[in-house]
Amino acid sequence: MTLLQLKYAITVSDTQSMNEAAKELFITQPSLSASIKELEKEIGLELFRRTNKGVTLTVEGKEFLGYARQVVEQYQLLEDRYVNKKETKKKFSVSMQHYSFAVKAFVEMVKQFGMDEYEFAINETKTYDVIEDVKSFKSELGILYLNDFNSGVITKLLKENGLEFVELFPCKTYAYMWKGNPLAKEKTVSMEQLKDYPCLSFDQGNNNSFYFAEEVLSTYEYKRIIKANDRATLLNLMVGLNGYTLCSGIICEELNGGEYCAVPLDLDEVMRIGYIVRKGMTLSPLAVKYLEEIQKYRRLENENFD
Repeated sequence: MTLLQLKYAITVSDTQSMNEAAKELFITQPSLSASIKELEKEIGLELFRRTNKGVTLTVEGKEFLGYARQVVEQYQLLEDRYVNKKETKKKFSVSMQHYSFAVKAFVEMVKQFGMDEYEFAINETKTYDVIEDVKSFKSELGILYLNDFNSGVITKLLKENGLEFVELFPCKTYAYMWKGNPLAKEKTVSMEQLKDYPCLSFDQGNNNSFYFAEEVLSTYEYKRIIKANDRATLLNLMVGLNGYTLCSGIICEELNGGEYCAVPLDLDEVMRIGYIVRKGMTLSPLAVKYLEEIQKYRRLENENFD
């Protein structure tokens, strides 16, 4: 297996065509096909499925290409720095469920390191995609939660993909709502009190399993429920329809505004906020700082959680 073969495989994946990849690589299509077949034979995996319409990655191919891109990118960094003498920016990327405190921590981390020497990326996305992003090296870290209900399934999935979950802190469960909601001034709320208000949930797309839900009590029979795909929409629905969502209760007013509040749910539902990372991987200084910033944005009462 050579670096050149990895570059060939990446180009075929990007173009989804042997002919187009050969043109970009300035080699003949038979030479490219032979090189890919030789690579597949060496590693004992079929990377691509060939059809009359082009080529598509196999499941094994997707995983292999994730590693291949990492190797090629690292080689390019070495070449730029020590051969071409180019100053390159260090990179940090994180994927997360829809947590404003995780976004705020990212903002603070970027402010401290600055953007002159570093290149940053943040992906606020679906649960399954958080896992896929870390698995494929798109992100160094993924921020999500585990609880008694989903931990078995999620932990198994992480293990199968060479990932691990590291807990940052536990949180009680809160109902997050607009301050104009009739329940906003309650000391605690019950599911019975909430039943006539629409529960707002993040849509998980094609992977809409109860275990991938960003909200606890995903199997609860809600009288009214609305799914959305971004945080801004959920906030608008809270105001327009007096909707609510179940969350960690960690509020970031700087990003969401001061019109919202978190009311404790009177159930013993615990969310374990944490990060996922490739097993055995040493965290970069940027990742370490980012996690330090996240710790600052948990609710005061959660710091002494018992």
